[in-house]
Amino acid sequence: MSVWLPGAPCTPRVCVRATASRTGVARAVLRLTAVAVLVLAGVVLSPLRGLIPAGAVRRWSRTVVRAAGVRVRVTGASAPAAGGLLLVANHISWLDVPLLAGVRPARMLAKAEIRRWPVAGALAARGGVLFIDRDRLRSLPATVERIAQVLRSGRAVAVFPEGSTWCGRAQGRFRRAVFQAALDAGARVQPVRIGYRDGGGAVSTAAAFVGDDSLLASLWRVASTRGLVAEVEVLPALAADGHPDRRALAEAAGAGVLDAPRERPSPVPAAVRHGPRGARQAVGGGSRPPRRFPATRGRSCRVDGIMTRPDLRGERV
Repeated sequence: MSVWLPGAPCTPRVCVRATASRTGVARAVLRLTAVAVLVLAGVVLSPLRGLIPAGAVRRWSRTVVRAAGVRVRVTGASAPAAGGLLLVANHISWLDVPLLAGVRPARMLAKAEIRRWPVAGALAARGGVLFIDRDRLRSLPATVERIAQVLRSGRAVAVFPEGSTWCGRAQGRFRRAVFQAALDAGARVQPVRIGYRDGGGAVSTAAAFVGDDSLLASLWRVASTRGLVAEVEVLPALAADGHPDRRALAEAAGAGVLDAPRERPSPVPAAVRHGPRGARQAVGGGSRPPRRFPATRGRSCRVDGIMTRPDLRGERV
């Protein structure tokens, strides 16, 4: 394992649990067809990305997620609309990519292997994806400089600094190398927290794309899940020049995304009535304490009594 090749302990067998509430096969197929059509339209229009309004790109990105049958809930501040911006988020699913583009359109940083994929690699390069060769440490400074150049030009770059997908019940840590680009360019850093819940409000791993899971299996699991909700919390942007080095900047961004309490109000019961001013009240009265989003970081992942340990030997760049 190289210093830029961190691994996650999450695997489909151990971590991923499909929700008991499933949609029909016909509806799942319809959802996947809609996603394919929207993605194809985005690919066709990708050469014109500089001419398409940012608002239209954000709406398209969220429409892709909704087409898969996933509701989108966005909270928090608005990301800066102009100027160089390094978007950083935790990484759970392939859905994270359009969700992050829904915050602010950006050039995505992806592993170099994608460039060699048939058809998809050429399309990704055409769409402005920046590639990083995680097996060659000597190429890292050049990649950081390319990111800094994009930031200096006033555009945004989206990165998942954990370096790997996690299931959402456990998390990694933010590797600090890419934060050097924000320091070099004097750009702001926009932390974004992503999570997934089922229709009852519980944390869901159905959207997770981890380990040796195949993309087709993950696509089908998401499309056939009923009531899946993607939560996107846009945290306050950080000024890179307010931190002495990339370590401090990575820790500040990671603290916002990975360490903050994940409290959410409990889901509204199925039977509700509206008070005199439209306030929702549960029939029969009573209330539940707020749910806390598990924030296990860099330790272990436990689902249904099964535990696995991560190998965190990577990253000290």
